[in-house]
Amino acid sequence: MAIILKTNAEIEKMRRSGIALRQVHEAVAACVKPGVSTMDLERAALAKIAELHAISAFKGYHGFPAALCTSVNDEVVHGMPSEKKILADGDIVSIDCGVFIEGFCSDSAVTYAVGTPSALTKRLLEVTQASLERGIQQALVGGRLGDISHAIQAYCEAEGFGVVKEFVGHGIGKAMHEDPQVPNYGPSGKGPRLKAGMVLAIEPMINAGGAGVKVLPDGWTTLTLDGSYSAHFEHTVAITKDGPRVLTR
Repeated sequence: MAIILKTNAEIEKMRRSGIALRQVHEAVAACVKPGVSTMDLERAALAKIAELHAISAFKGYHGFPAALCTSVNDEVVHGMPSEKKILADGDIVSIDCGVFIEGFCSDSAVTYAVGTPSALTKRLLEVTQASLERGIQQALVGGRLGDISHAIQAYCEAEGFGVVKEFVGHGIGKAMHEDPQVPNYGPSGKGPRLKAGMVLAIEPMINAGGAGVKVLPDGWTTLTLDGSYSAHFEHTVAITKDGPRVLTR
């Protein structure tokens, strides 16, 4: 495993990439409402990416057709935007996006409630987002990668939710996916030692029901096995001597 450490100057470039990505997310978030198609969200993202002179990290990646992953309800990750998929009151939609600025990538995801969510859905979103923050708090120099993973798993499972194990976070930099992989489960005190200059995309994918998932024949769209809703939150985080620095806030 070759973990690439970033210089302070490179982390600043990644921060600029993260700021641009946040603007893309804000443009998309403004469009999330009942009656909108997931392709409408894609168009909003493409327009903002072009305006910012950024490059989509997703579109064309291993043949993926879009700048956004738009995963609705029981879709866990890698949902493809479609004119036919219309958001309805009570739905949730995970918006995952990545962009390059100055040759460096940022990657983040937010799951939105459409209209008025059920009590269970609201709790799923709150717990998943809180688990991301708990993982980030463990991104400390001298710690272990497993400390991040364990913090996410322990919190979500204690709340009664299923932690997806087939998909994980990752290192990030000049490439969208670098070493190390960042699971959302596992024991603390294990894995690579965390060092200043590591940059990680931490991204819990949490199901309201069981942890099991299946991938559709399109090779991308991933669903919960039991049909329960799934939430996904992600930030790009630099590990620094002064503590974790979230580059995509």
